[in-house]
Amino acid sequence: MNGEQDPKVKTILHRLREPEDNPVRRARRMVEAQVPANRRGPGWDRHWRELEAYLDEPGCWSGKTEVQDDG
Repeated sequence: MNGEQDPKVKTILHRLREPEDNPVRRARRMVEAQVPANRRGPGWDRHWRELEAYLDEPGCWSGKTEVQDDG
């Protein structure tokens, strides 16, 4: 090697050093560090992508915000 890093490696290292704005992505990295790939179910990636998308998209995802009085 001539002392320069592979661009792909450089990109990965930058991503790992850069703090993630999306807390779901941060959580995913922490969880995946603990859960081996062979223990992850078939919907693993889809689940995380959907959660990430909720925070990436503007708008309110929490559902109804007012409380109903049933009495």
